[in-house]
Amino acid sequence: MASVRATALGIACGLAVLAGAVPANADGLTAVQALQAGVTQGLADGYPAVIGLVRQGDTVQTVSGGVNDRATGAAADPSARFRIGSVTKTFIAATLLKLEAQGKLSLDDTVARWLPGVVDANGNDGTKITIRELLNMTSGLPEVFNKLPRSAFTSTTRYTPRQLLDLALRSKPTAAPGTTVGYTNTAYIAAGMIIQAVTGTDPATAVKDLVIDPLGLTETTFPTTDDMPGNYIHGYAVPLIWIGTNVPYTDVSTSNVTITGAAGAMISTSRDLAAFFRALMDGTLLPPAQRQELTTGVQEGTTDNYFDLGIETLATACGPMYVKNGLVPGYVTYAAANADGTKEVVLEGTEDNLSEGTNGQVHLYNALKNAYCAS
Repeated sequence: MASVRATALGIACGLAVLAGAVPANADGLTAVQALQAGVTQGLADGYPAVIGLVRQGDTVQTVSGGVNDRATGAAADPSARFRIGSVTKTFIAATLLKLEAQGKLSLDDTVARWLPGVVDANGNDGTKITIRELLNMTSGLPEVFNKLPRSAFTSTTRYTPRQLLDLALRSKPTAAPGTTVGYTNTAYIAAGMIIQAVTGTDPATAVKDLVIDPLGLTETTFPTTDDMPGNYIHGYAVPLIWIGTNVPYTDVSTSNVTITGAAGAMISTSRDLAAFFRALMDGTLLPPAQRQELTTGVQEGTTDNYFDLGIETLATACGPMYVKNGLVPGYVTYAAANADGTKEVVLEGTEDNLSEGTNGQVHLYNALKNAYCAS
C-alpha cells in the first residue's frame, strides 16, 4: 500500500504500507517454519483460518490452521479454493501481455483506441491514458468502489463493467495520466473491457483461454456467478464492523462478482497461484519482451518499491520480491515469487471487512516476507 494509495474499501490494495515493517526472516526460521509462525499469529489475530504454501524448485510444503467452516468445525484445508481478490489483476495483466505478444494490441495503445468515447467525463480522457498506464496504476482514474456501500459486495444487485466505469467517472481524475502511482480498481475494470473489445469474448473467457488452460490451472476460475464452487474454505466478515450487529462472524463466501469483475473476482488455490507465479516469472507464460515489460514498473514515491504490470516489486532484506495481494469480503491473499520463478510463497487468511493495514494483514505480510527470504 503505497502512501499515495488509500484505496476504497480495501478491495485491492498495494503493499508499500506493509513493506519493511520488520527485518526479513528476523528469527532465522526455515521458509515453512516462517509460514507456520504466520499461521499461528494469524489465528491469534482473529482469522478463522490461515493456509499457506511455499514452493522451492519442485518441493512444495503447505501449512494450515483454524477451520475450513465455522459451522462444521472442519479443519482448514490447505488445498481448498478461496477468492483471490486483486491477484485477479495479475491474471488480467498477463492476458493483455499475451494479446500484445500475439500482435493484437500494444500496451501503448490509448484506452480510446479500444473504448472510443467511453472514458470521457469530468476531465477523464481516454485519449490520454494508455493500456500500460491502466496496468501500472498511473491512469489517474478515480476509484469506483468509493461510490458503493460495503453491502454492495455481498448483494444480488448486478452491475455491468460499463455501469461501474460510468460510476467512477462521476469524479475527476486523481492525477494526470502517467505521473503518479495511484491504486484504483477502475483501471482494471477498464482493462477488462479492453480485453473484451480486442477478443470479442468477456475477460473471464479470455483469461481462461490464454492463461488458465495453457498452464493447467484446474482449480482456478474466473466466475460469472456468485457462489463458490467445489471444495472451498469459507470467508468471514465481522458484522460489528460490516453491518453493525453483535454476531462475531458472518459467512461472506458468496460474493457479488459483477462488482469485482476484472479487478478482483477470481478464485484459486495456493498450488495454482504458485504455479501461475512460477510460469509468469520463469518465462513459461510470456515471451521475453513481454516478460521484461511485466516487471518494468513505476517507482512508488521515494521508496525502493515499484508498481509493475499487475504486480509489485518490493524491496526486502534478501532482494526484490515480486508480489500481489488481494482483499475481498472474507479473504486476504498474498502471493509472491522471485525473479526466475524458482521460489513462490502464498498465504491466505479467511476474514476481511474490506479494511486495509490491519494487524492481521501486517502479520501475514511479514510472514510471507520471512518465508520468502528464508532457506
